[in-house]
Amino acid sequence: MIDLSFTEEQLMVQKLARDFAAREVAPTVQKNDTKAFFDPEILPKMAALGLLGLTIPEKYSGTGNDYISLGLACEELECVDTSLRVILAVHIGLNSLTLLTWGTKEQKREYLVPQAKGERIATMGITEPAAGSDVVGIQTHARKDGSDYVITGEKMWISLADVADNFIILAWTDLEKAKKRDHSGLSCFILERGMKGLTTATIHGKLGVRTGNTGSISMDEVRVPEENLLGNEDEGFKIAMFALDQGRYTVAAGSTGLIRACLNASAEYARTRSTFQKPIAEHQLVKEMVAEMASDYEAARLLWLKAGWLKNQGKPNTRETSLAKLYACEAAEKAASNAVQIHGAYGYSNEYNVERFFRNAKGAQIYEGSREMHKLIQADYALGIRADKPLRRILPRPE
Repeated sequence: MIDLSFTEEQLMVQKLARDFAAREVAPTVQKNDTKAFFDPEILPKMAALGLLGLTIPEKYSGTGNDYISLGLACEELECVDTSLRVILAVHIGLNSLTLLTWGTKEQKREYLVPQAKGERIATMGITEPAAGSDVVGIQTHARKDGSDYVITGEKMWISLADVADNFIILAWTDLEKAKKRDHSGLSCFILERGMKGLTTATIHGKLGVRTGNTGSISMDEVRVPEENLLGNEDEGFKIAMFALDQGRYTVAAGSTGLIRACLNASAEYARTRSTFQKPIAEHQLVKEMVAEMASDYEAARLLWLKAGWLKNQGKPNTRETSLAKLYACEAAEKAASNAVQIHGAYGYSNEYNVERFFRNAKGAQIYEGSREMHKLIQADYALGIRADKPLRRILPRPE
């Protein structure tokens, strides 16, 4: 039996996120986007509502909600502004859920608890100036020195880089394997702002997501105690891929919210704008664009809901999460382009939100695995070239 209804708790999270975005972000989003201003005050406001601890068990000071709730929150937040969903993607999806799954008891107490409370903000560093989807192309390395690791390298295009307190960093610990591009030589480490040799900066001039912070992380001989190794040494690639599964899930749900935002804006405009002595909503080709948005929204939502259901069941979902991300991001870009087209010349200016939707939609086809990478993933699954392998750790089911 298939039950597509939401629980009372899920609906509460959905309303919480929707009301928060409408109250705290919608009134100023256009102004902040024009100025490319990231408002740091948004983080404590999200923390006060428990949004930064969604899906983290109560014993670690989270709200203990399930993964469907996380998806609903992401959809509602991105329906207003993409940067809000990005915060959940990196703070919860990439970092906190990875700590929850792979961290030791001490690491969870030291890092996960304050992150769930929103007292400390977290992100993850994989991408580098010369390595994105090609993860084994990274140059950051960590050498063992007594009871410490010494890390040197640079991460680029990292969301929240210049405001985060905690970082999960991917680095080579086996340089011989690095030469062979053998991913079993990679490891993950937990770093903190304030560690000597760690500096961050903000990237300016972005096409979209201008109200969000994106930056770089530089590490010059950063000394990290061995207890900050996440998982086992040389297990970093598996941990990074696990983290990306969670981040991609939030992107899929968020992009679905962006489709809905384009649909709502287009429907409202089409009903009020007239050409040739009738509302443009009566023109067939306008109806076609609106119909595509409506159908893509429903399809994208079903895809991320399936991935979320699998996560709730503790089942493998890499294939389903990748497909949800691929479809939703492609559909969001198309919806945003059509929304601009429906708005005509007005859509080409920032007088209406659709111009911002169009710019924001493009980024999701690049980060968390480019659309080309996800197409290859889906093809390899379909052709039988790729199959999921058992992991030493799996995402915990909601308690």
